[in-house]
This record gives sequence, structure tokens and C-alpha cells, in this order.
Amino acid sequence: MSKSPNIAISPSVAEYFGSVVDDALRSRNIKASLAASQYVVGVLCEFARPSEEVESAFTRPLTFQLRDALEAPFSERFRRLRALGDSVLYAVGFFGGHIELRGIDRRYVMHVGSSAYSNAAAMLHVPGRTEQHGVLGELATKFGEFVDVLTDIAEGATAMGTRDERGVVKLYERWLRTGSSRIADELGARGIIPKRPAEGLN
Repeated sequence: MSKSPNIAISPSVAEYFGSVVDDALRSRNIKASLAASQYVVGVLCEFARPSEEVESAFTRPLTFQLRDALEAPFSERFRRLRALGDSVLYAVGFFGGHIELRGIDRRYVMHVGSSAYSNAAAMLHVPGRTEQHGVLGELATKFGEFVDVLTDIAEGATAMGTRDERGVVKLYERWLRTGSSRIADELGARGIIPKRPAEGLN
């Protein structure tokens, strides 16, 4: 009997993530293969389940985690590299602001995530696995763009959860910092058309 996952993901969850990933790719004008966009949907579905992986992603220096993954036995090296790439992609996309507040260099973190995917892709130079190699290679080379996609999705989720006036003010302040189109849409749905203050006026 095949082993089933601990928690099943509802098809509606996958459909929702598929929709928001497509929207974010379109609004960012990012060109991505169908396989890569579906992979990102899979990452979102995976981390939608209760998990300590994101929190644990930064409990040890990422350099050590990447080193340990690269030095792991061949049979588990690929899994560990891909898992590290997934964790960093999700963590930076959804919690990039918290990472920076902790004094961690965002560019360094993204380099580790990209390197993890790149090394995992390099392990798939075998017949019959060119598509998967292409997906991980695409994730490695466009890591920053896919982080932006996840950031847009996170901001959209935050925006939809805003209810009171104080939350709307914080939402507007976040729009001023990021210029997020998803936040602008949520503000518009509340009757607020976001505009940046004119510079040079007292």
C-alpha cells in the first residue's frame, strides 16, 4: 500500500493558489513556464499545512544548511537541496520584512535559495528527467522574480484580512512602501484610491 500524505490538500486550495500565482505573474509581467508556475503552487500548498519548516529554515546559518545538503549522501542530497530551496523561497516571499528586521542580508538568503535549486537541478542530468531539471533550473535563475510573486500573494492575503480603520491605514502605509498592485486593488475595493503625496510641498 502506498503511503498517503499526513494532511490532504483540498483541490480548491490548489485552485486558489493557481489563480493567485497566475495573477501575480501577470501583474509582474513575469514569463514563467507552466511547469514552474505549477511547482510554485505546489510549494504554497505544502506550506499551507501546519509545519515548522519555515521557522526552522533560519534556526541554523543557511551557509551550514547548504553545506550539509551538498555533503549529504547522494540518496538524500537532492531532497535536502530542493527542500532548502522551497523553504527559502517561501520564507523570503512571505516573511521577507521579518528577515530584514532580524538583520539578515536578503540578497545572501536569496543566493542560498537559488544555489540550492541550481545544485538540485544539476543532479538531474539523466535521461527522462529533462523537464524537472528545467523547472528547478528556471527557479534558480528566476529566484528573485518568484520571490516577488510570493510577496504579492502574501500582501494580497494581508489586504483581504484588513477590517478596521487602523488596519486600512497600515495597508495604505504598506502600499506607499511597496507600490503593490494587489494592495491598491484592496484599497480601491474599500473606496480608497491610493495616491503618493506630492514631493516638495510643506
